[in-house]
Amino acid sequence: MPAEPTHRPTRYALPSRLLHWIMAVLVIAQLFVGATMMASLTDYHRLRVIHEPLGIAILILVVIRIGNRLRHRPPPFPSTMRPLERLVAKGTEYLLYALLLAQPLIGWAMLSSTGTPIVIYEHLRLPAIAPHDPSIYATLRQAHTILANLLFLTFTAHMCAVLFHTLVLRDRLLDRMTPLPVRSARPVSAEHDEHADDVPR
Repeated sequence: MPAEPTHRPTRYALPSRLLHWIMAVLVIAQLFVGATMMASLTDYHRLRVIHEPLGIAILILVVIRIGNRLRHRPPPFPSTMRPLERLVAKGTEYLLYALLLAQPLIGWAMLSSTGTPIVIYEHLRLPAIAPHDPSIYATLRQAHTILANLLFLTFTAHMCAVLFHTLVLRDRLLDRMTPLPVRSARPVSAEHDEHADDVPR
């Protein structure tokens, strides 16, 4: 029986790259809208109309990205990343995906506990997923705030790591995820490919 090919792509599949950048824009917008909502009482209700459907859009895209990840094997880490750094990168990615799944669901349940439906567009509303209960609302609101701060910190750490590899190490880590063709792209060397990440992207 012929041996299975061991060749791995040096870049993520096109659907993975497109989903990554679309979600990056949406997450940045959501963090900005959420922070502005908390700081401005006058604009709260206007921003909430944006915040709610944007959160549901992120939830849908996260589910799609996980399904897409199961179909496309990721490229290996560059050789500049040591085993501990690879482990941290994996942990950060898993945490990001957990938060991006949990935050919209908690927000949805939080509004359900107040009896307020999430309006997607005009008469299109989502069903309640939590009972109408003020105590549940208080708990979910606190959790939503804590996880929002954690999401901001994790997202910022992820961006800083990418910038460090791009601007300081110059190991072409970002080439793996750029949406457009990369000029003079060369294969990304990876040491210990058997330990390459299995993180959804």
